[in-house]
Amino acid sequence: MFKPLRHTGTAALCVALLAISCAAGAAGLKSGLKIAFVPKQINNPYEVIADDGGMAAIKEFNGAGKVVGPSDAGASSQVQYINTLITQRQDAIVIAANDANAVVPYLKKAMSQGIKVVTFDSDTAPEGRQLFVNQANAEGIGRGQIQLVSKLMGGEGEFAVLSATPNATNQNTWIKWMQEELKKPEYSKMKLVKIAYGNDDDQKSFVETQGLLQAYPNLKAIIAPTTVGIAAAARYISTSSSKGKVAVTGLGTPNQMRAFVKNGTVKAFQLWDPNQLGYLAAYAAASLSSGAISGKEGESFDAGKLGKRTIGPKGEIILGPPTTFDASNIDNFNF
Repeated sequence: MFKPLRHTGTAALCVALLAISCAAGAAGLKSGLKIAFVPKQINNPYEVIADDGGMAAIKEFNGAGKVVGPSDAGASSQVQYINTLITQRQDAIVIAANDANAVVPYLKKAMSQGIKVVTFDSDTAPEGRQLFVNQANAEGIGRGQIQLVSKLMGGEGEFAVLSATPNATNQNTWIKWMQEELKKPEYSKMKLVKIAYGNDDDQKSFVETQGLLQAYPNLKAIIAPTTVGIAAAARYISTSSSKGKVAVTGLGTPNQMRAFVKNGTVKAFQLWDPNQLGYLAAYAAASLSSGAISGKEGESFDAGKLGKRTIGPKGEIILGPPTTFDASNIDNFNF
């Protein structure tokens, strides 16, 4: 009497597998694609979240994913990993570039051998990749940081920026738009006194925060558009006499910043979901590798749970606008 039940279960399983197979086929993605993620730093908490999103997507379309990369964010530290991936004949390389130019010759070599290249989070020069998956509109991020810090410091006073590395493409682009926003008359009483670099290293960012407060005793705010930098700055200020006097904002994850929001060190900060960023980058790479898209402006592809996405000018795909986190909503997020 148990045989019919087993047959029924087997039949149901076959139907389910067939449905999954058809869905994969409808998406136009090849099975078994080898896709490697190369983060800025292998141990950077933000990068880990993004890479996890990529690996989850690759599992969905039955690919083979892996994450390899350096432990430091040096300009050329990713080169050896790119060369190894070329030798291994990966179908696609998804990279968050530490430098806009240093990795380009090696990525061009990869593309010349048929390997698809997608940048995400931090772009290279356009000739170094076929697609760039951007967190959000760069101008919107930069201008939004100034708009937020202006509210936090009452529209007047001195503030500083604590960035990652001097060569970080995304950081430099955001800072450029911060400076453009500052030219507006409503910010005439605000002054950017220093752009410091913590090299996306926790301890160096911590020390740089201390240095900023010592060098500029009238400082009213620090913008750290890096998840490592904002956490380090908040940690220093949370136990100093500057707590409640110097605002800390920038780009951070809710989980790393929750305690600082709860204890009043940080009033508000922004970010997108890095897990979704990696997820979208993986689907973009798979679509390129499968021939579903070629990278031309106007082409669309299916990005799993994120739905259909369209390629914009210069091969850019945008995830979406950032979210502002504060005490009223931070417990609604877990990443």
